[in-house]
Amino acid sequence: MFKSLNIEPEKQDRIINAATRVFAENGYQNASTNAIVKEARISKGILFHYFKSKKELYISLYEHLSELFTEKIYERVDWNEHDIFTTIRTVTLIKFELFTFYPDLINFLTSAFAEEATEVKDDIDHLKAKMVESSFATLFSQVDTSKFKDGIDIKKSIQIIYWTFEGFANQQQQKAKYVSVDEINQEEVLAEIDSYIELLKISFYK
Repeated sequence: MFKSLNIEPEKQDRIINAATRVFAENGYQNASTNAIVKEARISKGILFHYFKSKKELYISLYEHLSELFTEKIYERVDWNEHDIFTTIRTVTLIKFELFTFYPDLINFLTSAFAEEATEVKDDIDHLKAKMVESSFATLFSQVDTSKFKDGIDIKKSIQIIYWTFEGFANQQQQKAKYVSVDEINQEEVLAEIDSYIELLKISFYK
């Protein structure tokens, strides 16, 4: 949505940064467009020239920041690595790195994940499911299948592995509702991921 609006870059950055912070801090329902336009240093008329409603701004922002986050991960992934577990662990480390550099972005995506406002919840859930499916296809399209046990259904095995870590990520996002990004214990999270990896390797690898 943002890409098609033809907003001058500097103004677009102000709108994105302001909306990200206000929505992340207040949630969709309590976020004020007055606060957004004040922080972005634009008029309400300009904001609603580009976005018909607060809902359209919120959904567009979620889509834009989700795509940006995914692009940042793809930039850092080693595409020559084909072990599924190494890739999953690497993606986790990249996410921690991005938490440090883009705290407002992470806080917004975390708050959007937990958003219960009926006006936007279905749209967010639909976009999230679509992006999860796309990232799954991209990250694991070239998995080294030679490591899997003979006779095992590799497609289903990969799906189970992905569901496990997607569920783990969702669990961490739920926890993140109650703590700041800085309070997340990275070593504990990685240790837990490693324990799941070892169990799954026993189940699926030779």
